[in-house]
Amino acid sequence: MAVNIKSQYILVAGKQIHYLEAGQPANPSILFLHGASFSAQTWQEIGSLELLAIQGYRAVAVDLPGYGKSEQFSPSPPEFMLELLESLNLKQPILVSPSMSGRYSLPLVVDYAEKLRGFVPVAPVAIPQYREQLEGIELPVLAIWGSNDRIVSPEQADLLLQLMPNAQKVILTNAGHACYMRETELFHKHLLEFCDRLLRSATKTQIDS
Repeated sequence: MAVNIKSQYILVAGKQIHYLEAGQPANPSILFLHGASFSAQTWQEIGSLELLAIQGYRAVAVDLPGYGKSEQFSPSPPEFMLELLESLNLKQPILVSPSMSGRYSLPLVVDYAEKLRGFVPVAPVAIPQYREQLEGIELPVLAIWGSNDRIVSPEQADLLLQLMPNAQKVILTNAGHACYMRETELFHKHLLEFCDRLLRSATKTQIDS
C-alpha cells in the first residue's frame, strides 16, 4: 500500500513551520517532535509516518523552530505548541517527544495535559526541571528509553513513573539515546500497542457514555 507523505508549511507566531503528514485528516492523530540531531524527515526515513498511516492514524512530524525547514525563532514553548495544535487541527493527539523536544512537550503536558490523548517521552531532556508540576498528572504515558542512554539516564523513566500515575516504561536493550534509530522495529511495536490501547479505551468511553 503506497502512502502519500505530504510536505507542507503553516504559520505559527508569524513564522514558517514545516511539517510532514501521512494518513487521513479525520483519523486519530499522532504528533512527532524530534531531537537536536534530527528533524521531521527522520520519522519518514525510519518508516514511522508510513506505518502509522497504514494502521489508520494521521501521523504528523514537525520541524521545530530553527531545525529542518522551519524558520529560526525562540517562541514560548507552551504557546508554540498550543498554536501548532490549533493550526494543524490536531484534536487530542498522542505526542511523541524525544530528547531536546522535551523543552516543548513537557511544558505542554504540565499546563495543558487535557489537549493530549497520550504522551510518549523518548528520553526527553528537562524532566527534573518539571518534577513538581508533573506530579499527579493522569495523562497516559509510555516512557521509552535505550538501556545504554548516556545523555538522559533511564532512571529518569522511573522518575516519570513515580510522578505520573498512568505512566509505564519500556527499555530497549542495547540501544542508546536515540533508541528508535537502533531498535526501530521494537520502538514501532510498543508505540503502536500504546496508541491502539488508548484508541480502544476512547472508543469504549464513547460507547459507555
